[in-house]
Amino acid sequence: MTENTNPLNKYFRQAAIYVSLPSGSDYPPHVVTPTQTGELGVMPMTAKDEIRFKTPDALMNGQGVVDAIQSCVPDIKDAWHIKSYDLDTILVAMRIATYGETMEINFNVPGVNENVSHTVNLPSILDQLRSTKVDSVIELKDGLKITVQPLTYKDMTSTSLQTFQQQKMYSAVQDSQLSDEDKASRFNDAFKKLTDLNSSILLKNINHVTMTDGTEISDAGHIKEFIENASATLVKEIEGKLMDLRTQGAVKPLRLKATEDQIKKGAPATYEVPVTFDTSNFFV
Repeated sequence: MTENTNPLNKYFRQAAIYVSLPSGSDYPPHVVTPTQTGELGVMPMTAKDEIRFKTPDALMNGQGVVDAIQSCVPDIKDAWHIKSYDLDTILVAMRIATYGETMEINFNVPGVNENVSHTVNLPSILDQLRSTKVDSVIELKDGLKITVQPLTYKDMTSTSLQTFQQQKMYSAVQDSQLSDEDKASRFNDAFKKLTDLNSSILLKNINHVTMTDGTEISDAGHIKEFIENASATLVKEIEGKLMDLRTQGAVKPLRLKATEDQIKKGAPATYEVPVTFDTSNFFV
């Protein structure tokens, strides 16, 4: 034992679980350090990590989640650039490493005013995520193919923050003493910013477009012009297929059965409950 060795180091946290990411291991080394097995070791959260998750400002701008991920998964060097459909795998693994293999979720049974809880088995969810194959190409009805680049956590956080700010501004204007003309002007500005935001998100998701003759279009300016001049029907088709892709790497909803008593009160025989990993259920 050297003079500077901490005698308490045997009590330091160690990796409690190892996971592979749905997107594979194609991250650059400055984002994720490659490992021999392709799996990442996940350690339990520290007390400081828990505080990060409970700090509203750090959660709003995403910094708290980034810091906690990089603390618990040392091989992740830049969590801002983790792909959107890898996030649930990382958060589920952190939850297992910190609190164990089960998690209680609370929800209202649809059709009846009854709040119930259900125990979720997290390893089974992790297995489901591991076995998920995330597609990278969507094909449109007219034969066009779009090769997708997933949003990063930074993209998602920036989008959520901008949307929140616009909605907050909308509410403030609505409740203000401004004239109807000024309100209409402010609302139009907010609507334009949200429209531009939706367009920028769509463009960030597109790597290149392959035409029916095999020609690949990767020029960002050409793709932007294509989206701006395409019909609303075509853009909605693209947005719908991209939304389907985003759910591929996410935790699937639980499908539960209602009790006989709940059915008598108006509940459907079976119903779905979303499973999310946010501050409302991340802590025991």
